[in-house]
Amino acid sequence: MHKMRQMSGALGVFLLCAATATAQMQHAYPFRATNYNVEVILHPDNQTLTGEAKVDFVATEVSRTLLVELHPDLVVSSVKNGAGKSLTFARDNNSPLLVNVDLGEAATPGKQVALTFEYAGPISNENDSPTKGLRFGSIDKTGAYLLQPARWFPLTDFPSNRYTGTFKLIVPGNFAVAGTGTAETPTMMPGLSKDMPSEAAYVFHCNTPGPVGTFVAGPLQLTPVQAEGYTIPVYTSGPLASTASSYGTTLVNILSYYSDTFGGLGSGAPSITIAQMPDGSVDGFSAPGLLLISARQWTTKANAGMLAELAAEQWWGYHVLPASAGDVWVTDGLAHYAEAMYEEQSDGVAGLRRTLEDFAVGALMYEGTTPIAQADHLGMDSDQYRSIVDDKGAMVYHMLRAELGDDNFTALLKDFYKAYDGKNASIDGFEKMAAQKLPPPVEGDPPINLVSFFSQWLNSTGVPEFKMDYTVYRTPKGFKVVGKIEQGLDTFRMPVEVKVDTEGNPETKKILVTGTSTEFEIDTFGRPKPNGIIIDPNNNLLKSSPKLRVRATVARGEALAQTGRYYEAIGEYQKALDMDPTNSLAHFRMGEALFYEKNYQASANAFRAALDGNVDPRWIAVWSHIYIGKIYDLLGQRVRAVNEYNLAQHLNDDTAGAQEEAALYIQKPYDGQNTAPPAAGGPTKAPATSPEKQSSDKPVLKRRTDDD
Repeated sequence: MHKMRQMSGALGVFLLCAATATAQMQHAYPFRATNYNVEVILHPDNQTLTGEAKVDFVATEVSRTLLVELHPDLVVSSVKNGAGKSLTFARDNNSPLLVNVDLGEAATPGKQVALTFEYAGPISNENDSPTKGLRFGSIDKTGAYLLQPARWFPLTDFPSNRYTGTFKLIVPGNFAVAGTGTAETPTMMPGLSKDMPSEAAYVFHCNTPGPVGTFVAGPLQLTPVQAEGYTIPVYTSGPLASTASSYGTTLVNILSYYSDTFGGLGSGAPSITIAQMPDGSVDGFSAPGLLLISARQWTTKANAGMLAELAAEQWWGYHVLPASAGDVWVTDGLAHYAEAMYEEQSDGVAGLRRTLEDFAVGALMYEGTTPIAQADHLGMDSDQYRSIVDDKGAMVYHMLRAELGDDNFTALLKDFYKAYDGKNASIDGFEKMAAQKLPPPVEGDPPINLVSFFSQWLNSTGVPEFKMDYTVYRTPKGFKVVGKIEQGLDTFRMPVEVKVDTEGNPETKKILVTGTSTEFEIDTFGRPKPNGIIIDPNNNLLKSSPKLRVRATVARGEALAQTGRYYEAIGEYQKALDMDPTNSLAHFRMGEALFYEKNYQASANAFRAALDGNVDPRWIAVWSHIYIGKIYDLLGQRVRAVNEYNLAQHLNDDTAGAQEEAALYIQKPYDGQNTAPPAAGGPTKAPATSPEKQSSDKPVLKRRTDDD
């Protein structure tokens, strides 16, 4: 009998693993979680947590195997059913994220099952994260954050599931906790160890179904901000409490714009809290009623761009969820494009164009990896995911806007939100609704074909790079431009604007570009100016060019540098320099990477090369001199260091506090205390975004290139 039980147990584990493999291939879970009661204790001294999760499930198909996702480093000690009986469970060998539970008997669709999971362990290892290289959870003595994608409690159907829950977090007594849901008054109690002499218990009730379960904890100070009838709770570290007003007021402006553009969040929506998150590998995160911004991104004046995207996810990512991991474009891509829409609202067309150029660079970083509609193959929030789903996805929304027109596009977003508020949306559903917003045909313009549009931009890879040959002829009525547009995508079909600048009024005509070569003719009254014929003059299309390819290569290097992979980053910078040896940004970023590796001679050479290049953007000059000065200080050449700091001051460029930095080291030699970069990579103060987009004297560290 003992041997039979052993054999039965082994067979149970085999069946669990086989069921897991099937679920992975089908991206389906036979049970869906509907409600949670989770209690966790954070242990900052050893950077672990201990948790118990009581979960209610409902069966969606006939199955005796229940699958959940739980962080691979969290060790499950027991799983019990509602009667308290211990059940057989196992991690899947092929996908350690999955835990398989044998219920002992098959459940039919609609049957409810209650299980209690007990587990413990660390969640900060970036290599073991659900998305390798990204830390969705972190616990240490300075603070903690638990983001839902960390799977710090058992999840099903991520990222499309909605559920309710109660979450109890026990933290050190000097920590405050902000998170999703309605909070009870915290309870103070004696600690259980000398490392934690006092503890505090925070309880949050999440009564509206949604992707809840995100929290941040630490020595945070609450500052309520009141503006235009809103009360915005803002949690910051004590020294940054004075910034709360700027963040709260900016968020109110953003919410008002989105409510007008998309529709209101409704009376049942939670109030929105802003909280500072400890630095890690995630710059920001949005959860129901909660916007988290990392310390390195928290600027003296509100980081409006990041706030705009995170706030948009309250609409596209909470109220509207993707139907599956392959449908995230309808939420994540749209939330990212909403940032550009807000930039246009607050800074006009110039703000929109700057943001779109950033999106185009980001899109070209990894564009060929996979189509947007196959995003389920990408790790959430990985560099590839952000390039394809966020940046390319945002550009697709902008191109759709250009096809439909502003009024029809805005009407589409309002109708889409109204139809799917509180529901899950698919790409197919969005395409069908977009087809209903086609404008009437315009005489002389090529017809709009959204089937071709979505097939090309969502289901295929490839970005056109346009080339044009043309000849100008004199005619009895003026001039005629006869030419040919060429690009490399055989199945490409899209109306493309061509603008002809003349000695009189410019002429613009839409040309239906199909295949690799399309001939065109444009009649003008005035004589066309030399080099005055421009494809896509308003940059409404996602397209490649030698300049953008260089910028995308530099951006790939920056992304690697942010995670400390300097050797690989230098390789990308060198690729950019092989394409354009005069590119100062590539030289500068290479100098940075070498500086943080303490290869000072090579670093100084790179900064000198940056000064001898195209010096675009302009801030490269002042920061190159500052870096060279630091190198001389570290090598004991004080006179030469002061000379470099003086050269920086004479440039009168104060981008990201350059003048303060130079003045500091004129008075006191740089001692190497800041040779390690902040968590985002990049220098301590030199900007990682265009100076025109800087909102304060503190840098806004973003993964994209600084080229303006």
